[in-house]
Amino acid sequence: MCGRLNIIDDMFVQALMEDLRIKNQQQMLFGRFKMPTNDISIVREIDGERRLQTATWWLLLETAYEGFKPSRYTSFNSRFDKLNTPNSAGFQPFRESRCLVLASGFGETENKGKDSYYHDFIAENSAIAFGGLFRDWQHPKTGETITSCSIITNPPHPDLMPYHSKASPLILPQNSEVLDAWLNPANQQVEMFDDLLKPALRHDFTVQQINKPSQYQPIGQTARLIPNDYYS
Repeated sequence: MCGRLNIIDDMFVQALMEDLRIKNQQQMLFGRFKMPTNDISIVREIDGERRLQTATWWLLLETAYEGFKPSRYTSFNSRFDKLNTPNSAGFQPFRESRCLVLASGFGETENKGKDSYYHDFIAENSAIAFGGLFRDWQHPKTGETITSCSIITNPPHPDLMPYHSKASPLILPQNSEVLDAWLNPANQQVEMFDDLLKPALRHDFTVQQINKPSQYQPIGQTARLIPNDYYS
């Protein structure tokens, strides 16, 4: 799964926002350590314009007395094999409210408790466009509206198995036709995305073991380069 995000203000993220023709780039929420339930920026298309919107990184929310809180059901990721299952959390968003999550890198955790170990992955000379989903919510008492989101996860990628053996994030090709189709809210022909729901590394990545996610200090062996397998 994709459990943390690295979103730094560098030339690669800025260039990707330019390529996507995002209208309000100044509203991008940057941060070296973004974790589930944090606010992050998503890219969505509204009336033909690409815009950044702040969203809670946890797709399912529950109504609290004065606002919202993350659901007890884990939903910062949406599994690829649930997207076409009616009544699943991602079924309708996959058809009606897809988005992008832009990042410089991501983090993975393997094992639990004292046996956990952590790795950070940084895209080499590029920025990442993760495939995401979003939902809009309105509070019945206050009228407050809020947006939530998730990142789609695919089966584990063979090159990432030593670092995380359960899943890999959906990294979209930075192809204008693919991104146009993905962001088009009127496009419900989701079968066209079938080939995207397979593990793929579309960038070269530097992987580094770290001491803990909140400190991200390198430990152990020096960083290793994992080459891309971009094929489409």
